[in-house]
Amino acid sequence: MRAVRFVTLLTSALMTLYSQTPTPPSAPRHDHRDARHGETVIDPYFWMREKSNPEVVRYLESENAYTQAMTANLKPFEDKLYQEMLGRIKQTDLDVPVRRGDYLYYARTEQGKQYPIRCRRKGGMQAPEEIVLDPNEMARTHKFVGIGRMAYSDDGNLLAYTVDFTGFRQFELHVKDLRSGATLPDTTERVTAVEFAADNRTLFVVTEDAVTKRSDKLWRHVLGTAAFEPVYEEKDELYDIGLGKTRDRQFLLLGIEAKDTSEMRYLRADRPRDGFAVMAPRRSGHRYYADHREGLFYIRTNRDGINFSVATAPEADPAEKNWQVWLPHRKDVLLNDIDLFRDFAVAVERSEAVDRLRIYRFAGKAWSEIAFPETVYSAFPGGTVEFASPTYRYNYQSFITPSSIYDYDVATGKSTLLKRQEVLGGYDPAQYASERLWATARDGTKVPVSIVYKKGFVRDGSHPLFLYAYGSYGFGTPATFSSNRLSLLDRGMAFAIAQIRGGDEMGWQWRLDGMLMKKKNTFFDFVDSAEFLVKEKWTSKDRLVIEGGSAGGLLMGAVVNLRPDLFKAVHLAVPFVDVMNTMMDATLPLTVGEYLEWGNPNDEAAYAYMKSYSPYDNLEKRAYPAMLVTTSFNDSQVMYWEPAKYVARLRTLKTDSNPLLLKIKMDPAGHGGASGRYDRLHDQAFEYAWMLSQVGIRE
Repeated sequence: MRAVRFVTLLTSALMTLYSQTPTPPSAPRHDHRDARHGETVIDPYFWMREKSNPEVVRYLESENAYTQAMTANLKPFEDKLYQEMLGRIKQTDLDVPVRRGDYLYYARTEQGKQYPIRCRRKGGMQAPEEIVLDPNEMARTHKFVGIGRMAYSDDGNLLAYTVDFTGFRQFELHVKDLRSGATLPDTTERVTAVEFAADNRTLFVVTEDAVTKRSDKLWRHVLGTAAFEPVYEEKDELYDIGLGKTRDRQFLLLGIEAKDTSEMRYLRADRPRDGFAVMAPRRSGHRYYADHREGLFYIRTNRDGINFSVATAPEADPAEKNWQVWLPHRKDVLLNDIDLFRDFAVAVERSEAVDRLRIYRFAGKAWSEIAFPETVYSAFPGGTVEFASPTYRYNYQSFITPSSIYDYDVATGKSTLLKRQEVLGGYDPAQYASERLWATARDGTKVPVSIVYKKGFVRDGSHPLFLYAYGSYGFGTPATFSSNRLSLLDRGMAFAIAQIRGGDEMGWQWRLDGMLMKKKNTFFDFVDSAEFLVKEKWTSKDRLVIEGGSAGGLLMGAVVNLRPDLFKAVHLAVPFVDVMNTMMDATLPLTVGEYLEWGNPNDEAAYAYMKSYSPYDNLEKRAYPAMLVTTSFNDSQVMYWEPAKYVARLRTLKTDSNPLLLKIKMDPAGHGGASGRYDRLHDQAFEYAWMLSQVGIRE
């Protein structure tokens, strides 16, 4: 009788628990048919593109409600993580001032305020403070404040800036008189770039197409007038245009660029009524970029090799026939940039997944290299504005060393530390260790993997590990510091970055080997890196969590389809998962320009290859890991419906009981999520709490 009673009580308890378990949303199906290369594709969730459809909003809100219900028990842990991460941040702080003309410019934060306040002082830091721009004031009437481009007039009296209040990355131009604080009536919409001419009253403005968001038009505007005069329009849909100014302020540069080809046009900054002249006409596959110093253009070009060299040309006639090699191409070193100053130049390089900064003194005609103390680190330019500066500012950091600002004295060869990010709460870098590992991909390629962990970590396969990657567009993923990440490391979780093909960590060929018809190398590299970490007992399959965002979200979707058994939990952030529907629709933002990155699906071979890895198109009836999908309703880079459709379809196919959650920001937010620093911290606390909980850590 006792056994019968026990079974009855157990059954009752299970029924009560079951009745309390939220039911996942079930999205309505409305079949949409599309003919592609002789096949009919049926998409039951195509209707989710209808942003103004109340049914869409209701479904998305039901997903949010489900996620909230399913994670309610994590709220105390989430709050603990938030307070823990917030406690490491010096909330009221000041960054290192940068000299620009007569003024020192800096940003400062105040406790309780979401956004940095941009300020300046004339002469020195003892002078009275002038507030240049305070997004916190804008936030009084807007939930999202995204500052885009900022350009100062040469005399320092005017600031042109762009701002987005929705998260859709649609920026409006404003001009502020810094003497009076007044905002001028000069404005226009959809601005992606802005620069002043030398007369301090002529603005050049780049705008984007309202539908495709391609930056395609250049305008000239004289302050105080109503007209925005058309200067240039790029008709080729593969190209975007951008605008810059040389550090010596002598020239405005119009960059016209596709994924594999570029063209530069130049205009003397003191002759704003002239037309922009072509430096070298575009030709397919040739990418080049220019800066100016002492009567010469310095041109970073891939003409002599894919990792770039630098040529010089006289400003009077910078045609390609006059280019003279100044810094030769090196097959094992990627030249990412060349920074020019009156007395020196800096080559910003990357080799073997390591950043390097090399200094050239024009007087001595000799190169020297800045030395760094760690083997796994990142180093990048720190924003030296003044052309005549005797020092070069750079940022150095690693998994272990917080963000550090240095000035390098070119004359003495010495670096001076100006500021290191303060980590409150007694952070001791000696408690942590980082390494560079090398995983072997299935084709024999060595893939760098950077890893950090708290000392005492034992490689016996029992510890959790968080593996991150991106692997697209030639964007390398540097080993940077994060005080938030300490909440993972201090709980025994290791953190690693797989620096897979598609980025530029190993040179530009690394990027070429992870795009177009070689894109699957990106996915295979990640899977093989994960298997390497398991084999070497850094973790185990049931302790491995992975994360990627945007194109890295595509990576997550692809590798989960390839090896769903390899991962315990996955975070797909703003994921590009509906590859075929997006790339087949040329009216969507950014699509046509992406043909040169992913392939043109109007070509049957490219279509078949892309479809073979598209996450949405390759979901199957089988078990999947625990999955958290996050996005924003106003995301302009990857539309909200991609992750929404992905989740809806996966719910109908997954055979496991693992959680599948969609969290979507319905308030103004963008591709990068919330704009305020406290809001972003809350989001990360939630994501960390969820991922840690999947490997049994809940406190």
